[in-house]
Amino acid sequence: MSQTVFITGASSGIGQALARQYAAQGATLGLVARRVDVINDFAQTLAAGIRVHCYAADVCSAESMRTAAEAFIAAAGVPDVVIANAGISEGTDLREPGDLAAFARVMDTNWMGTLNTFQPFVEPMLARAKPGQPGGTLVGIASVAGVRGLPGAAAYSASKSAVIKLMESLRVEFGPNGRPGLRVVTIAPGYIRTPMTAHNPYPMPFLMPVDVFAQKAVEAIHRGVRFTVLPWQMGIVAKLLHVLPRWLYDLAFARAPRKPRKPGKPENS
Repeated sequence: MSQTVFITGASSGIGQALARQYAAQGATLGLVARRVDVINDFAQTLAAGIRVHCYAADVCSAESMRTAAEAFIAAAGVPDVVIANAGISEGTDLREPGDLAAFARVMDTNWMGTLNTFQPFVEPMLARAKPGQPGGTLVGIASVAGVRGLPGAAAYSASKSAVIKLMESLRVEFGPNGRPGLRVVTIAPGYIRTPMTAHNPYPMPFLMPVDVFAQKAVEAIHRGVRFTVLPWQMGIVAKLLHVLPRWLYDLAFARAPRKPRKPGKPENS
């Protein structure tokens, strides 16, 4: 039986790659982006017969996301998988008063956007759940950048760290441990070849093609993996960074390259 999958941030990068992967499996898709013309054009590139519902919505707006969610449920039913993928990245410098707006913008999109994406679906999914049969899967796209704070990327690191902790909380709160509940999956990408990473002026170890990432991410979602880092090599790096003493981490990353500031021009995932 084919799945029903709802994906935000579907106008480029990881969002489109995930949509392609699910379309190849015959899934019914709900795709969300701020520009509906972009996802409508993308939908035309998918295989014939794939049912795709496209919605213009802003993850920063709870009302906008609720409208899109209700429209999708009316058209295709309660989804099996909801993927909160929409995200932006901006280099930031706290010495710059104007960058406070960037901090707020990144947090609003990456963290509140995840909440706004999930909220309309949680109750209908839980209502469908049965003992031993989760009512659906919530997937949060986090980042290795959320493991430790990166210089010059304070906004992005903070937002993705918040997503990791949010997903952990939801996993415990709604997890089907002996009761009807939901699966909650956290995917933490390392460096993935997308528009967001295309202009990074520094080495990106273990850079992974976005279609390979999508294939492995969908496999992890299907297995109900609680937390995974892709590619796996970055998972080892993440574990090492997590346990690295603070003094050693500070020393190692004090001179790490910074993501360039581009005021007013956030990069989408």
